[in-house]
Amino acid sequence: MKKELAGYPVVVEIPVAWGEMDAFGHLNHAVYFRYMETARILYFERLGIPEFLGRDPLGPILGAISCRYRAPLTYPDRVSVGVKVTRVEEDRFVMAYVIFSHGLGKLAAEGEGTMVCFDYRQNRKAHLPAKLKTRIADLEAKGF
Repeated sequence: MKKELAGYPVVVEIPVAWGEMDAFGHLNHAVYFRYMETARILYFERLGIPEFLGRDPLGPILGAISCRYRAPLTYPDRVSVGVKVTRVEEDRFVMAYVIFSHGLGKLAAEGEGTMVCFDYRQNRKAHLPAKLKTRIADLEAKGF
């Protein structure tokens, strides 16, 4: 598992719940996105910038997200979800996700999401604050 999660400064462990499975007996596809969301929010919390999280007036908005399913998850299992920022631009940053199954001993999914900095007062995208760019660089470098 360490190899699959290497380079991901934020990792969260999540149990697979019985109720997350669908009629075919495997994890519903939408749940993978919820797992990525859980990791993303933990990443934001680790950035330690409450004004960004609080939408005052700037905050993150999900611009795009994708998932490549590599192996079906089932109950019982637990997963480790890693997240990192792979690219920072003027008004957005791209996050990469991996979902590692402890039961299968391998990656179950990989994903990517684009987070846009949004001005909620003016209802339009905005430049990423310099403080946020610095905190992302620090978190990626140190993994704290």
